[in-house]
Amino acid sequence: MMNTFEKLQTEQAIQFVKATFSGALERNLNLSHVSSPLIVQENTGINDDLNGVEQPVSFSLAAMHPHRAVVIHSLAKWKRMRLKEYGIEAGKGIWTDMRALRPDEELSPLHSVYVDQWDWEKHITESDRNVNYLMETVQQIYEALKETEKQTAKKIPSIVPVLPDEIHCIHAEALLQMFPQYTAKEREAAVAKKYGAVFIMGIGGALSNGEAHDGRAADYDDWSTPVENGYSGLNGDIILWHPQLECAFEVSSMGIRVNQLALVRQLKEKNCTERSTLMYHNLLLSGQLPQSIGGGIGQSRICMFMLRKKHIGEVQVSIWPQALRAALSKEGVHLL
Repeated sequence: MMNTFEKLQTEQAIQFVKATFSGALERNLNLSHVSSPLIVQENTGINDDLNGVEQPVSFSLAAMHPHRAVVIHSLAKWKRMRLKEYGIEAGKGIWTDMRALRPDEELSPLHSVYVDQWDWEKHITESDRNVNYLMETVQQIYEALKETEKQTAKKIPSIVPVLPDEIHCIHAEALLQMFPQYTAKEREAAVAKKYGAVFIMGIGGALSNGEAHDGRAADYDDWSTPVENGYSGLNGDIILWHPQLECAFEVSSMGIRVNQLALVRQLKEKNCTERSTLMYHNLLLSGQLPQSIGGGIGQSRICMFMLRKKHIGEVQVSIWPQALRAALSKEGVHLL
């Protein structure tokens, strides 16, 4: 069993990693911290629909009958509205400590019902909607990751830095052509193991095999705008190679957000054009929201990687089956 002192050390290390990374992220991307909601009103289009099938926790509002509220999945769209509300100028942005519930999540060493992220959003110009700007932003986030690993290793000598100097960028279609016999997750594992850190672009739209690399909702990331080499998409995932678990380890989903043209195109492709009548979508289609880039970076995921933990429950408090807790404890893995 982990003793009380070891538990306290773990909690202190978690807070150190979070403070170090959030500070570096704020500096590198020119962001300001803002408050965030746990709930939003239902049927406004504000909540993140993830893959479009997950159901949020919802409940009635006695003080606002007949309206209902939903617990957020993430703040992908809410943040863009805050950029407008706060009058954030181009080149600057916001970040927040997001707390969410995803009850449909399949529990695993990497997935919990409870989700905590650094959700960030930055105001950009129309001319910034290109691959170069996207990759500059990815590089700035990666520099924050490397700085956090460096500082964590200084504080905890048993941590040996493993992140490579550079993050490798590859489009999901190019990755498919490289490993056509693999599933999407197998392709992620192969490229992450090879490079140590990778940004996979163009996630959400169908590839040449007729399948998307992974699911994306239609109304926040732009995964359909044509880019070079006949590819499409101005979004992607940052994936690391986890040295203890020896697996691909996604830490961030991000991208340049849809403009009016991309939103219409993607709503049609996902067969959900009825969403264009919702409040958020009306604001975007009428040109009332700024162009932006943004994403979510898993707080527990970052802590798990930096502290070389084997289970997400070692760095966050959530609900787990008691039998699982007992089995992991016997292996020396102690969930909070």
